[in-house]
Amino acid sequence: MNKNMKFIAGIIVFGSLWGFAECIIGSVLRDINLPAGAIMTGIFAIGLMTLSRTTFAKPGMQTGIGLVAGALRLFNPFGGCFICSAIAIMAEGLLFDLIWTGFSFDLKKPQTLTMQTSLGITSAYLVYVGGYIITQILTPMFSSAGFYLENLIVFMPQILASGLLPALIGAVTIPVVFNLKKLDITIKDRIYYPVTIGVSAICWIIVITNTILILQEGHVKAGNISIQPLILLLMDIVLRQQIH
Repeated sequence: MNKNMKFIAGIIVFGSLWGFAECIIGSVLRDINLPAGAIMTGIFAIGLMTLSRTTFAKPGMQTGIGLVAGALRLFNPFGGCFICSAIAIMAEGLLFDLIWTGFSFDLKKPQTLTMQTSLGITSAYLVYVGGYIITQILTPMFSSAGFYLENLIVFMPQILASGLLPALIGAVTIPVVFNLKKLDITIKDRIYYPVTIGVSAICWIIVITNTILILQEGHVKAGNISIQPLILLLMDIVLRQQIH
């Protein structure tokens, strides 16, 4: 029972952290015209899912993490097609789960840097490209456009090529995660639940508050946002404290 509760709490906290990163950090990256999708997948998605998988070593966890993160992304309906983004997040969680379970990465535990780098490249590429393809299939089903296979085939070269950057980032991310695991940091049971619940709550509160601020301040312009109002608010508070 205790292990199951830890498992569920882990899904919620890792999913909340991923969703928070997608909503806040991802939006900032888009504002400054950086490849947000590749960076978010290569660093945050792969990093958090690898950390959770190597910590709990249970199939199914990353699917749950993706569902939580995708749900949180729906609470931040800005920055282009947020439904596409939510679907991609959920798909990436499922794909990571299937890849690590299918190839038995939980049992192999790559020890060398070469193996970890290869794992990072493979995981990030397949997760990103697979999520991209699933999004292209499912998103039209939520609209009146409908899905047409010929449209997907036309864009396949572009989709396959787009996985290069997240693969390169993943080549760095996974070795970093494995090295962090060597620190063997453990959280005692008596503070595990307060920490996971607190971190999860903070992530959701920040994202929802940010959404409310955007709506109140009228920063939505043709589906995009100029800059995250919550970040500007925090910067203003820090500057005021420095002045006084």
